[in-house]
Amino acid sequence: MELSSLHSLSPLPLCYPKPSSSSILSFLPFSDRTRAYFGYSVRKRATLRNSCNSAQKNFLHISRAHDHEPRCYFSPNEDLNRYCISKLYNLNKLSRYVVAKSELAGAGTPDASYSLSEVKLSSKVRGVCFYAVTAIAAISLIGFMIVAHPFVLLFDRYRRKAQHFVAKLWAAATVAPFFKIEYEGLENLPSHDAPAVYVSNHQSFLDIYTLLTLGRSFKFISKTAIFLFPIIGWAMSMMGTIPLKRMDSRSQLECLKRCMDLIGNGASVFFFPEGTRSKDGKLGDFKKGAFSVAAKTRVPVVPITLIGTGGIMPAGMEGVVNSGSVKVIIHKPIKETDPEILRQIARNTILDKLKLRG
Repeated sequence: MELSSLHSLSPLPLCYPKPSSSSILSFLPFSDRTRAYFGYSVRKRATLRNSCNSAQKNFLHISRAHDHEPRCYFSPNEDLNRYCISKLYNLNKLSRYVVAKSELAGAGTPDASYSLSEVKLSSKVRGVCFYAVTAIAAISLIGFMIVAHPFVLLFDRYRRKAQHFVAKLWAAATVAPFFKIEYEGLENLPSHDAPAVYVSNHQSFLDIYTLLTLGRSFKFISKTAIFLFPIIGWAMSMMGTIPLKRMDSRSQLECLKRCMDLIGNGASVFFFPEGTRSKDGKLGDFKKGAFSVAAKTRVPVVPITLIGTGGIMPAGMEGVVNSGSVKVIIHKPIKETDPEILRQIARNTILDKLKLRG
């Protein structure tokens, strides 16, 4: 891993506890201004022991006393707390701009990680255009979904092919001006009427657009907050997207039950087994939920490898669209009754393709 270089020595303000009347501290320099500022130097070096918690217990000390300089003191319960919180907040802001780039010896794609300094104006402009196009396409097509929805509920409640066809048109119209998608292994896709559990690596917000262009009526799983967005949320509801509250065990159980119910009625479901988008291109561990559903319902698992989406729109940088192309590789369906074996085979299948790409 290569990390952006930081200065080995950076200014560090120090706060000392207010002394009692019986003992006066005599080692803290004070500037002539209204607030103190202290920096690192070869001669005057401060040591902060352990953590901010220990600092609150008066464990700050300095290596050399300065007897002939004015002093200032701070209340440990107020000023020091405020100082520690401020420093941690600033450090957290800084860490957002320290971007790791991995060589990825077999763990992902090398172009899936970008430093913020590499973002070009053209990519930002393309990002604005991308969202303008997707909004226009969504507004233009949502009417068809609304008109068709009553008939879909009557005649195709579980698969909802008509709604997924409209979603395919929306996704294809959105991505066509910005990047080309290459498909490999389309013959491995099950028929439209055959239920299956689809799984894929997850690198970018563009993964959803890319997968919708396959034209299969699989049900995605999405955070409940996304359903609140106008038009997009309505379309997701009409497509039968499964809502999920993260970190809520009851919601997770209901989600898995809903998946099994859909499969039992002939529909397919789609999982991102990593649970979240990869920020550095590495393939994360696969959670067991998708494979438990497949094993219990005795349907095949169809692994899909997505390559290139993380380079075009990296995770955490949804406002930019870089130039590039995307490749979708559909692997042969896997049939097993043991969810752990299914999980290992699916992950290794996707990982092997990412290794070849790297």
